[in-house]
Amino acid sequence: MTQGSLATGAYSGLSRGPSSGPQSANLADILERVLDKGIVIAGDIKVNLLDIELITIKLRLVIASLDTASQVGINWWQADPWLSADAANGSNSRELEDSNRRELEEENRQLRSRVKALEARARDDG
Repeated sequence: MTQGSLATGAYSGLSRGPSSGPQSANLADILERVLDKGIVIAGDIKVNLLDIELITIKLRLVIASLDTASQVGINWWQADPWLSADAANGSNSRELEDSNRRELEEENRQLRSRVKALEARARDDG
């Protein structure tokens, strides 16, 4: 092998432009990676006066796409009436309430019939 072919193979992953460093990512690539994987920035601010803690502020900043956030269990915007039309209309909560009410009514009917059967049996035995 010649020295020229070795040099080409060694630098195949690098930029072919005037600089010899690795290929730089543009802003769109960086933003896509951050939104795809997500990033968390956390910090605490404490204000003390004479060794007495006056206030503590805990900051948590999550930058991610909605899909990525949903995958990790962050979905508070779905229940926020300012951010979700369904939450503002209460359609999801109403549907759940109706479903729960129907289930409770059915369970109540079943329990009443069991109580009647037990009372009848107690009268017959007594």
